[in-house]
Amino acid sequence: MASSHCFENPPALNPAGGGGEVVDDFGGQKAYVAGSAESKAAVILISDAFGFEAPNLRKIADKVASSGYFVVVPDFLHGDPYDPNTPSNPGMWLQSHNPQTAFEEAKPVIAALKAKGVLTIGAAGYCWGAKVVVELAKVHEIQAAVLLHPSLLAVDDIKEVKCPISILGAENDKSTPPELVKQFDQVLSANSGIGHLVKIFPGVAHGWAVRYSDDDAAAVKSAEEALQDMIDWFNKYLK
Repeated sequence: MASSHCFENPPALNPAGGGGEVVDDFGGQKAYVAGSAESKAAVILISDAFGFEAPNLRKIADKVASSGYFVVVPDFLHGDPYDPNTPSNPGMWLQSHNPQTAFEEAKPVIAALKAKGVLTIGAAGYCWGAKVVVELAKVHEIQAAVLLHPSLLAVDDIKEVKCPISILGAENDKSTPPELVKQFDQVLSANSGIGHLVKIFPGVAHGWAVRYSDDDAAAVKSAEEALQDMIDWFNKYLK
């Protein structure tokens, strides 16, 4: 499920942020891209409800790119991230931003990566974006998946995953509480053919991996650990 946690700590969006560039059409989507266009390994990062202009998300994209990947952060929210200052409540916003739609829109993005010579593709999603990644992982569209404080997921979703998957959860999370993350682990452990890593980060709340404050040293440390876990997972399965 989604919870109020999914819509807390909104970042100050910056359309010009990051060391990469924004392109108007990558596989039909406006996107932030970073890294070498010659790379044979690519990573798609899928945002939470606050979208692809979030500064921390772009920092993450740049760091993944520096590990040798071509990184694409599509704007699957189409310029309409959740805005806590508008009358639209989270339920209304979710109705008009269905992860299933983003899943369909991600397929041409993957096709565009393959058309430019990319051989292996991973995807990582935060909160809302994790649901999109799981849908891709069910149908052989990607070679590796990472979910960070996921939401909108059920055990049955995880049963259908067909590629190596890492699930990084938070100790304090109403959307996907540790008890549910442990159920995900049990399902994956029963499926010996799927590589998996399931980890619950202590002392952090939903959103910690991307909506942290640079002024909070402990939060930054946990977010950096999650980022390194993500990069390690992709290095293991994409290179």
